[in-house]
Order: sequence, then structure tokens, then C-alpha cells
Amino acid sequence: MASMSTVFPKSTSFLSQPLTKPHKSDSITTSISFPPNSRNRSLRTLRVRAGLIEPDGGKLVDLVVSEPRRREKKHEAADLPKVRLTAIDLQWMHVLSEGWASPLRGFMRESEFLQTLHFNLLNLDDGSVVNMSVPIVLAIDDQQKALIGESKRVALVDSDDNPIAILNDIEIYKHPKEERIARTWGTTAPGLPYVEEAITNAGNWLIGGDLEVLEPVKYNDGLDRFRLSPFELRKELEKRGADAVFAFQLRNPVHNGHALLMTDTRRRLLEMGYKNPILLLHPLGGFTKADDVPLSWRMKQHKKVLEDGVLDPETTVVSIFPSPMLYAGPTEVQWHAKARINAGANFYIVGRDPAGMGHPVEKRDLYDADHGKKVLSMAPGLERLNILPFRVAAYDKTQGKMAFFDPSRAQDFLFISGTKMRALAKNRENPPDGFMCPGGWKVLVDYYDSLTVTGNTKLPEKIPV
Repeated sequence: MASMSTVFPKSTSFLSQPLTKPHKSDSITTSISFPPNSRNRSLRTLRVRAGLIEPDGGKLVDLVVSEPRRREKKHEAADLPKVRLTAIDLQWMHVLSEGWASPLRGFMRESEFLQTLHFNLLNLDDGSVVNMSVPIVLAIDDQQKALIGESKRVALVDSDDNPIAILNDIEIYKHPKEERIARTWGTTAPGLPYVEEAITNAGNWLIGGDLEVLEPVKYNDGLDRFRLSPFELRKELEKRGADAVFAFQLRNPVHNGHALLMTDTRRRLLEMGYKNPILLLHPLGGFTKADDVPLSWRMKQHKKVLEDGVLDPETTVVSIFPSPMLYAGPTEVQWHAKARINAGANFYIVGRDPAGMGHPVEKRDLYDADHGKKVLSMAPGLERLNILPFRVAAYDKTQGKMAFFDPSRAQDFLFISGTKMRALAKNRENPPDGFMCPGGWKVLVDYYDSLTVTGNTKLPEKIPV
């Protein structure tokens, strides 16, 4: 796979907590305050060594069968009971195969599912814990369960019934859908996008086991070169000499407010004494709801952001995170942070209402906008990761650019929501100068034009990248 030499321009993030400069050694100290109702009411001090953080469990999981054994494993798979994967199942298999969920070695068995659902963690054999906040499970129906019978292994197949993986030492257990939905999303209200897509009509059983993936997952959509595994990302970051890695998760086009947050984060890390902090700009590449901008268009927009110099390609690595999007707010943002540890990030930028969405029934946000960053600061298993909350960025009318909001002169700022941004692009209207780079804005306008051309207001046509 090609190295990530195509990167996106600098990004900016504001650290709401003051960071102390390191001494002349290989470690730095970052102070993070717990909320008043936290189980630890004192100031917790995290000690983080400069360089790449160790993956959860101490070693990256790689579940892809080595090339010399692939023919043998495919023959084995041909004689096993088959479970057909949905598109979202395949995305989760991709996540597992590359070690994003390390040390998890396959779709969850019941004990792992219950630990995740009720404690947001997994207990390891050595007594330590790692964060795991979203269940990574595979559902089957009554008919599939009957066909599996007493077999302890199954073949996982794609939509054309081609074997793509083997699940070993399997365990089949009940799929408690209502409990899963309630504990993951905090509501069972109808209209949750991931629930409707992947859970409501799924089977009443879950099957877990150890995964052997027969070949690296490819989508053949022109974007595979951007899908770097945690191992490949670590190799690229080491090649660049990164002594700190700060990750920015996104599922939207990059505007200059995002860039301000990311570039400000890098400035502050340099002030702390780091010599070469690298930004991991990490757009989510799995399932998203119908009104989100599709991945191919987002990647084209990110490319323009880099080309226009909004972010610095020399200090930015752009790669696609293969996970589906759950829109599960504070629960899901822990997953987003944990996965970036496995990619080598020791700093994680979190903003307002991460992984959130509007309530599917009522006219309000589903989650409190501040809960995501508060939860991350005290989540079990994330103690090694420095959480970087940022201030709100808005359009400063006096300067003609995105800037950090100053409440003492609130009248000078214009807040352009995602809804407003989409409405402007759909109507081919321009936002204020300085909101987004011209090249990036044109991509967004072209995307909405493509919906009009195809007569489809929900599912856009894909574009070549």
C-alpha cells in the first residue's frame, strides 16, 4: 500500500486545559481536571512519554492470515457452515482484522459483550483493563443458528457468498436488542440511524469467536490507498519522526474553524517542548446517515483543503478510519479515542457534542454538548491518552475569518451550523470569506449539485477519486 504522502494541511485545536512544558527529558506531564462529580475529585496528573504510545494490551492485533496460508484457509472455509455479512458487518470485520480494537481478537463472545455494554471496558488476563465502549458483534437469525448446529467454526462470506474469513471456537448467545440499544444510545426512541440500519431487523442471536481474515479488506473504490492500518500509520509516523501525535476525528467537510483548532493544538504542543508533533486527520469511512456528505466527496474536499494551504501536508497525515458511525455520543466517542491509541496517537482532540446528533423524535440534541469531553477525561482504560478539549470557534465578522469565540463581544461573531452550511451549498450561495477555502467549498457545492442532477436528495452518486 502506498505511504500517506498525500496529506492534508495543518489543522488547529485549542486546548482548554493549560499544559505544562516538559523538562529536558523524554517525558512530559499534562494536567487534566476531573468534573466536580467525578470519582476522583482531585487533579489527576498524567505522565506521557514523548513518542508513539503503546497499543492497548501492549501489542497490535493482526487477524489477517499470512499469504502462504491463504489457499489452505480458503479450502477449509469452503466446507464450513456459512454466515453472510452485511456491509456494516464487513466494516466491523475490517476494524477487527487490522487491530483497531486491540486486544480484541474477533466478534465478541457474551462475556466481552456484557463487559462492554455495562462497564465500557474489557478485563485482561493480567488484571488490567482497556476501554471498549461499543459492542462489536455479529448477529445471526434462527435459520442460520440451525444450519450451524454443533459446528465450532463458521465461514464468513460476502454478498456473493465468497469466503472472506473464518470464525473459530464460536459461541452463540441471545441478542438483547432493547438492552443493547438502551445502554449504547441512552434511548430506545425510533429513528436512530445505526439502529435502523443494523440492529432492528438483525437476527435474535449473536455469534462470537476468534477471527481469521483470509485477505486484507479492500473496497476497490479508489480510496484504498488512504486506508492505512494502525501498523501502517505507526510506520508512517515513525518515518516522519513524530514525537507526539494528535488525532482529529471527523465525518464532515473541513472548514477553517476546524483548521484553527488543529493548528492551535500543534502550536501549543510545540510550546510544551515537543519538536515534531504530527496531526492525524482521520475521517470516518464506514456507515454514516443518509444526509451526511459521503466519504468520496469528503476526501476530495480534504484534498483541496491541503492544496489550498489551510493545513500543512508536512505535518499532517490523512487516513481513513474504517469504523461505522453509531451517533452514540459520549459512549461512542470513547471508541473513537481508544482506536486512535492503537494507531499511535497520544493526544486526542474533542469538541462540542462529539458523535452526537439531534434527537430522532424531539426538537433537541440527543446528548449534552459537554458530556463527551467530560466522559473522556475520566473514562476507564483511557488514562494514557491526553484528552484535548477545545474552545468554540466561530466566524469573527470584525476580522473576516474563523476565530475563537470571545463572549465579551458576542455580537461580532457569526455561528454557521452544519445545517446552515449545507443550505448555503445546496443553494449555491457562498459563505462569508474566510469560512472555508474556495476549493473546498466548490467541492461541497458540486456534491449537492450532483444530487439535483441525479434527482436523488438522499443517496448521492459516487465520484471518482
